[in-house]
Amino acid sequence: MKKNMGSADRILRILVAVAIIAVYFTTTWLSGTLAIILLVLSGIFILTSFISFCPLYLPFGISTCSEKTITD
Repeated sequence: MKKNMGSADRILRILVAVAIIAVYFTTTWLSGTLAIILLVLSGIFILTSFISFCPLYLPFGISTCSEKTITD
């Protein structure tokens, strides 16, 4: 599995996931089906951030990972 997420993308996903989780536990805005969907999405964001791989980027050929060029 080749990494396709850069550090900025990973940090942004973690921040969004933490924000969703914080809103869920500190307010009553999120409840029911919407809460479940957003909490699952938060879990996916955190998981993909830790492994630096997003399967949805593959079909579109997206990579936010910086390419390092080796010069001789």
